[in-house]
Amino acid sequence: MTKVDLTLPPGLTLPLMSEMIMPLSNAAMRDIETLVHPYTNLALHRETGPLVINRGEGVFVYDEHGKAYLEGMAGLWCAALGYGNEELAEVAARQIRTLSFTHLFGGKSHDPAIELAEKLKEIAPSPMSKVFFTCSGSEANDTQVKLIWYMNNALGRPQKKKIISRIKGYHGVTIASASLTGLPNNHIDFDLPIPGILHTGTPHHYRNAVPGESEVDFATRLADELEALILKEGPETIAAFIAEPIMGAGGVIIPPTTYFEKIQEVLHRHDVVLIADEVICGFGRTGKMWGSQTFDMQPNALSCAKALTSAYFPLGAVMIDERMYDALVSESRKIGTFGHGFTYSGHPVGSAMALKTIEIYQRERIVEKVAAKAPQFQKRLKALADHPLVGETRGIGLIGALEMVADKTSKRSFEAKKMVGAACIKHCEKEGLILRNLPNDAIGICPPLVISEAEIDLLFDRLTTALDKTEADVSAQNLRAA
Repeated sequence: MTKVDLTLPPGLTLPLMSEMIMPLSNAAMRDIETLVHPYTNLALHRETGPLVINRGEGVFVYDEHGKAYLEGMAGLWCAALGYGNEELAEVAARQIRTLSFTHLFGGKSHDPAIELAEKLKEIAPSPMSKVFFTCSGSEANDTQVKLIWYMNNALGRPQKKKIISRIKGYHGVTIASASLTGLPNNHIDFDLPIPGILHTGTPHHYRNAVPGESEVDFATRLADELEALILKEGPETIAAFIAEPIMGAGGVIIPPTTYFEKIQEVLHRHDVVLIADEVICGFGRTGKMWGSQTFDMQPNALSCAKALTSAYFPLGAVMIDERMYDALVSESRKIGTFGHGFTYSGHPVGSAMALKTIEIYQRERIVEKVAAKAPQFQKRLKALADHPLVGETRGIGLIGALEMVADKTSKRSFEAKKMVGAACIKHCEKEGLILRNLPNDAIGICPPLVISEAEIDLLFDRLTTALDKTEADVSAQNLRAA
């Protein structure tokens, strides 16, 4: 195996490096020689190897050695019903035996896709006309860009094409969706963003409010800044604004009070489409079926994926309103076809599994149970604000984050090269807990929606221990020094 030089600047010790580099199993060695891992330091990975997960049951996954981990991120914000759900396994097997594959190209169709589109329209947070299926949230948001451009060409507005996203927003990794994403590492050396994608401010009161600024005043300022951007660019050039109800991969950022109310007033004034990215928030995560309902959003278009099948099958969906659909019909009539689609759009197995997933959400009253468990989850999360490492805790429903800081009073972050967040995640793994390190050393928490009250306590007990051990590392290595 090729060795990588991990020499650090003089005087800097990489937290836990001696513990990170462990003897590698056969599976780990094979992984290193065959796979490119998403969102991974590929150089460091060649030294540390992967955590190889072999099976899952309930809210736990098990590594190749049989060690159990509470999956505190529901995989990647997605395994809402946990692992090993027999109903989903059975419906997949039945659909494979009945109709393993067909497609929606050229006017062909099948019952699972039709029924799923009907169900999504029925439960949508605002009136939607039609549904287009994808394989992922990235594809869904990439499709949103194309449909917006297509619509405005149909409406005779060829200049109205720019799309506004937000700094720290996350919308995917395809060329267009990665451009919408407002995180530097998704742009650097990928030659992104593409032209026509703009970014406005992050609605993070803790980090971005001026001293003494209330949440309402902060929301007003952000709306004013958005309008100023629209006016600067020219309202005739601005087509859409895309937003996650809660910014997930950017750090689980909860919008301030009145934020979306004020933002939507600006959008309405300038005929700008609101696209809700519900890939993380959709299907109960916030205590309502949609994050849009939690924050009083009325989107014109919506993207969803992840919990749509509880991650048991790669499936995403784009919902569009009547105006957008009419434009698709008009251009299709002119051109002779609607030239967009994926081989697996509306895959019958994925569609059948999504239908069963939504049935389980509704039959088992999963969303109501999330709302009932949320106070305990949020209470345990908020209690961690007193920890010497934690500057802010934030969350709603069964999603949250804590942000670690070098200085609680000034809110000064740790230098990224000190890898304090990575150290905390490693301590979590040692305690049998999987969480995710997000920007600014924020630790994301997003367990399966079926987590029990006892398991919520277990999650936070293990996280507290990991924080204590991380604090010991920080103190021992003087990592708070500027």
